[in-house]
Amino acid sequence: MEKETVPGGSGSAMLQSKEEEETKMTDGKKKMKVMVAIDESAESVNALKWALDNLYGIVGFTPEAGGGGGILTIVHVQQPFQRFVLPALSTSSESVRKSQEENSAALLSRALQMCKDKMVKAESLVLEGDPKDMICQSAEQMHIDLLVVGSRGLGKIKRAFLGSVSDYCAHHAVCPIIIVKPPKEQHE
Repeated sequence: MEKETVPGGSGSAMLQSKEEEETKMTDGKKKMKVMVAIDESAESVNALKWALDNLYGIVGFTPEAGGGGGILTIVHVQQPFQRFVLPALSTSSESVRKSQEENSAALLSRALQMCKDKMVKAESLVLEGDPKDMICQSAEQMHIDLLVVGSRGLGKIKRAFLGSVSDYCAHHAVCPIIIVKPPKEQHE
């Protein structure tokens, strides 16, 4: 399991060579690279559960580390922390930044534990920036084969005003995308 933080959206520090090595042909079949974007919402956890339950047999994830199956990458995007120029706030800004990092680590730890419980090999990635842009950029840079995101189930009007990460990714991601709707009891 790996965790990498890429500040400011440059994405140049991503693990290109390692991932290219891992996705070389094995027994004539290409390993499928799946990315699941998560945040603190129940919908993103639902998307991860869906991917683990429904893609496991299809893409051939294997319990053995380094086995012949696909690669699952769990990505979390932190909103950039806006620092103020007031010197009195420098210590509080550092504590906010540290809190963000701790929250990200806890979120990814829970997600990786879900993968481990299903015996799925996964890696995690923390990015910083606008979630919709960073998810699409990292999917392109990492040559992801399938992107899985959750949907909050917003109507057209709310989606127009609030914006939708899943809607943006559906229109801008360079790979196929699955948008997992919330369960009916949660949606109503």
